[in-house]
Amino acid sequence: MKSKMMQALPALLASAIFPQNALAAESLDMTSHPVGLFAIVIFLIAYLLVMAEEFTHLRKSKPVILAAGIIWAAIAWVAAQHGMSVEAEHAVRHNLLEYAELMLFLLVAMTYINAMEERRVFEWLRAWLISKGFGFRSLFWITGFLAFFISPIADNLTTALLMCAVVLAVGGTNTRFVTLGCINIVVAANAGGAFSPFGDITTLMVWQKGMVEFWTFFALFIPSLVNFLVPAAIMHFTIPDEKPDAAEEHVEMQRGAKRIILLFLLTIATAVSFHNFLHLPPVIGMLTGLGYLQVFGFFLKKTAYKDTRRPDNIDHDSQMGTPGVYDVFTPVARAEWDTLLFFYGVVLCVGGLGFLGYLSLASDIMYNQWGPTYANIAVGLLSAIVDNIPVMFAVLTMNPDMPIGQWLLVTLTAGVGGSLLSIGSAAGVALMGQARGKYTFFGHLKWTPVIALGYVASIYVHMLVNSGYGL
Repeated sequence: MKSKMMQALPALLASAIFPQNALAAESLDMTSHPVGLFAIVIFLIAYLLVMAEEFTHLRKSKPVILAAGIIWAAIAWVAAQHGMSVEAEHAVRHNLLEYAELMLFLLVAMTYINAMEERRVFEWLRAWLISKGFGFRSLFWITGFLAFFISPIADNLTTALLMCAVVLAVGGTNTRFVTLGCINIVVAANAGGAFSPFGDITTLMVWQKGMVEFWTFFALFIPSLVNFLVPAAIMHFTIPDEKPDAAEEHVEMQRGAKRIILLFLLTIATAVSFHNFLHLPPVIGMLTGLGYLQVFGFFLKKTAYKDTRRPDNIDHDSQMGTPGVYDVFTPVARAEWDTLLFFYGVVLCVGGLGFLGYLSLASDIMYNQWGPTYANIAVGLLSAIVDNIPVMFAVLTMNPDMPIGQWLLVTLTAGVGGSLLSIGSAAGVALMGQARGKYTFFGHLKWTPVIALGYVASIYVHMLVNSGYGL
């Protein structure tokens, strides 16, 4: 099994993003050609640099964007020799369209999250939790459940950073509590994102491709909850049974905060309605929701005299604008552009490698030889090492013929598999930086067997409760 996984790894990473039937008519069989091997090497080098970001401090978008340009230049050269320049152009344009839809969708979601941050929604929640004087064990569960239920709406990275700030503020010098609290937050945030189309980029991709209907994702709620609860229940007994002193901190949300939260929920409803009832891409609904925020931002700007925000009550490092003045383009500018550009590089890289013919190789090994269940479980294990975005792109590109239950399984495993290692998800990597010296790679690795137990349990529960979807 292990040797077969190693055979499939390069092919899986190289799988394209466009549908299989389109690829069959517009691809080259260059899997053993020097140009194909050159493209694989370029992509693997770029991805090694991505994985080493914590040590090199080279932003992850830079190597993959450069690799995308080099790979497609090589493709254009080979395609011209085979009289397939037009096909290569069509393929890269298709990749750009797929990227544009997902990038704009994510940009709107990030803008709303940043707008709520600017209105101090998350700061208020953090201060409220700290002021209640919960014990370490109570706070362990509260931050875990909050991460689990906030991440389906907000992204798991923002959720994890918010909950980690609470753990650090209360935990202080208690390294054991901070370490276990951060591990619990990473597992909970990733698990919570797996049962919602908005919780993770991978679930969003599956929804936008039409593989799973919007409401069907919520069939993963119980398996995702099990994935979080199993390791949390075991770690609970090692949490110090102490009650730290409550810290008094008064934070007020800024004017319009609650209305922005409601507009975000309305935006989600708009995206779902556009997709389900009007059969339009969800991104059209999200961009319409951005219009809601822009109009409301205009209202806030015109009524800025009502703001009570004082200059001494502002985090000047947040760069969120002038006190009392709201500008909707400030949250847009503060979106995770490195993540969005990384996404571009990945889409173009794997799209190019797929054009060179690696799709059928990966599909045959994984879904024909192994079978969908073992293949989808392996996808989750692979996502602990490699970012789950290219892995899920690979699966969607292969477009294997499997029932809804198997699409739900791969959505679950790709979402929660990254919890096995601290470097397996954006939440884990971010928390290693935020809680530097307290939450580390090896500190997380010590609890990997427990997290793996939750991973196995969630798959078993999915097989049990969702058997009606076909497995």
